[in-house]
Amino acid sequence: MKAIQITVDEELLKELDATEEVAREGRSAVFRRAAVEYLRQRREAAIDAQYEKAFRALPPQPGEFDGWKDAQVWPEDWYDDEKWRDY
Repeated sequence: MKAIQITVDEELLKELDATEEVAREGRSAVFRRAAVEYLRQRREAAIDAQYEKAFRALPPQPGEFDGWKDAQVWPEDWYDDEKWRDY
């Protein structure tokens, strides 16, 4: 790992230092997780933008999904299945 220097607003730092995660793991670990999450969100946004661009370039045609209408219906008792009980 490489040490870096960052500037943080004093109020934000005070609030951050009051959290259990910072007390347990330290500021660096929390900032690393925040950076990883930031990059994950950027990648996800880029993928979403690619999908949107592709779908805008080739929108669905009338009737294209008509054959799937009945396949989208859940059975009346789907929620009785044990694996779905908590959802």
